[in-house]
Amino acid sequence: MSTLNKIFSYLKSLFPDPKTELEYSTPFQLVVAVILSAQTTDIQVNKVTKKIFNQIKIPQDLLQFWSENFKKAINSIWLYNSKSKNIRNLALILDKNNNKIPKTINKLKELPWIGEKTAKVILHVLYNKPVIAVDTHVQRVTNRLWIVSTKTAEQTSKLLEKIIPNTYKPIAHHSLILFWRYYCTARNPKCSTCKLQSICKYYQESFKKFPTT
Repeated sequence: MSTLNKIFSYLKSLFPDPKTELEYSTPFQLVVAVILSAQTTDIQVNKVTKKIFNQIKIPQDLLQFWSENFKKAINSIWLYNSKSKNIRNLALILDKNNNKIPKTINKLKELPWIGEKTAKVILHVLYNKPVIAVDTHVQRVTNRLWIVSTKTAEQTSKLLEKIIPNTYKPIAHHSLILFWRYYCTARNPKCSTCKLQSICKYYQESFKKFPTT
């Protein structure tokens, strides 16, 4: 079994049906939640959106809800002031375009606040595109596992999309996210129970050479 097959077979055993942990019911809600999640945990985003998504389902709802209401509703989110302004501008643009969420990275990146990582999350979740969004955590995990040897998230994303077999692309994005979130954490990763010890750079360097007593 190849290294990649071993990794993703294991991740599939941990997460048989990996999905986003952001809570939403409409495409626009998903886009708003993804923007809010930048540098903020999904748990915190869900706490905030739970209170407002019953009123905000489409761009027009947000525009009616606007003024200081939206800003106050998300003020526990990191960079809430900037995010609130950009989400309003996003709603204005979508309102003029029949609420259609673009289906390409380049078109999504034309919208306020949406960069390549955010665009890929939206494409993967809404449209099942075989793209892999990479944040600093996925960057850490994939380098730990010797899948890649890269310095930036963008480099990692492009390389993963090339080397991961098509069989695993539908689950790769979320299984990697869930793996770093619950197992391969930045601090105190659960190495003792992980079945990828033999191919993990972090484990080899941190534990095998210097076993605990």
